[in-house]
Amino acid sequence: MSNIIEYLQERGLIDQHTASYEAMREFFQQKRKFYLGIDPTASAMHLGNLVAVVFAMHFQRFGHQPVILVGGATGLIGDPSGKDTERLLLTEEVVESNVASIKKALGSFLNFEDKENGALLVNNYDWFSKMNVVSFLRDVGKQFRMGTMLGKESVRKRIQSEDGMSFTEFSYQLLQGYDFYYLYHNEGVVLQIGGSDQYGNICAGIDFVRRVTGESVYGLTFPLLTRSDGKKFGKSEKGAVFLDPTLFSPYEFYQYLYRVADADVIKMMKMLTFMPIEEISSIEKKMQEEGYIPNTAQERLARELTLLVHKEEGLLKAEKSSRVMMPGSDSFDEEALLDIAENVPHQELMTSEVIGAKFFEVLAKTSLVTSKGEARRLISGGGAYLNGKKVVEAELLITKEDLLKGELLIVSKGKKNCIVLHLSSC
Repeated sequence: MSNIIEYLQERGLIDQHTASYEAMREFFQQKRKFYLGIDPTASAMHLGNLVAVVFAMHFQRFGHQPVILVGGATGLIGDPSGKDTERLLLTEEVVESNVASIKKALGSFLNFEDKENGALLVNNYDWFSKMNVVSFLRDVGKQFRMGTMLGKESVRKRIQSEDGMSFTEFSYQLLQGYDFYYLYHNEGVVLQIGGSDQYGNICAGIDFVRRVTGESVYGLTFPLLTRSDGKKFGKSEKGAVFLDPTLFSPYEFYQYLYRVADADVIKMMKMLTFMPIEEISSIEKKMQEEGYIPNTAQERLARELTLLVHKEEGLLKAEKSSRVMMPGSDSFDEEALLDIAENVPHQELMTSEVIGAKFFEVLAKTSLVTSKGEARRLISGGGAYLNGKKVVEAELLITKEDLLKGELLIVSKGKKNCIVLHLSSC
């Protein structure tokens, strides 16, 4: 398939477009420059951001050139889209630090070296910091119509809320609109891509370019990454599913994807991986057949995305830790234990609290259960494991012989929730 628009449509990655499908398809028969904006409101990108990055990667693979705008200026303002309350304003120092982190992360996804369509990285603080408020109001604000701005759903919703909306957030769409004009005028960018919640901002930029230059540019949005129940993906018990391994380990990332519901796994394959659509369809068909092994599709998804985000080394570590933590495993070698200690939740207990204590008492001291009664019920129900082996006797005494490496115990609740207990004498 030679056309990026057809390809994205087949994968369910197109939500809205500002010209007809045929016009967009025809326009992208030639190589074009496009841009994706990422506001540095966090120190690292998360799973939701990955849709945008993969979207840009698809375009680059089809020969189009990405311009990634990291919003050093808009990050100081805060995008109100999709927010019920106003964001807390970040300091310039925090935004600058976040910009640097995101720039570094993007290098592992996009090709910045290719001579023909290598990605460009820009920061809108570079041009907004040189513009004074009078120039901005005369040259930019003059081109925006209040009726259109007030008609945006995100603006209407916030204005009608108890807290309302500040002028600072209201002005965000002017800044983003000017970004499109600046990149069109200086870099030849003709398309902005973004999530479906950015459609209004994208249209504002397109209208601004048309008013100032008389030329047409385009917008294309992708669906937000949501679960079958309508909630956004990207939250775990630990918090956001960050792509940074120091904030969310490769093992945790792999396990999060391995636990995705059957109803969501195929959509995630289409939106987040580069697997051929024919292969995804084959997997979807097999999921409906008798004899399908549960979580086979999720395992493939976890492999593909962990490899994409954490590369081969991260995938190998995640898979090794997953095998070791699986109930029934007996592969507790020293290297694997060290990996587990780094990659899964762990908890420190005093040696005197554990050695000679009954298993249900030790289990009750972990974060896996909330009481001794719950610990007993978990054991009697066959859902408790010690070092990968099922424990059926709540009164089982923990001895020094149970310790791994002389100081570790692995306690599991079912097949998903594990914790490493590190024993210390002081």
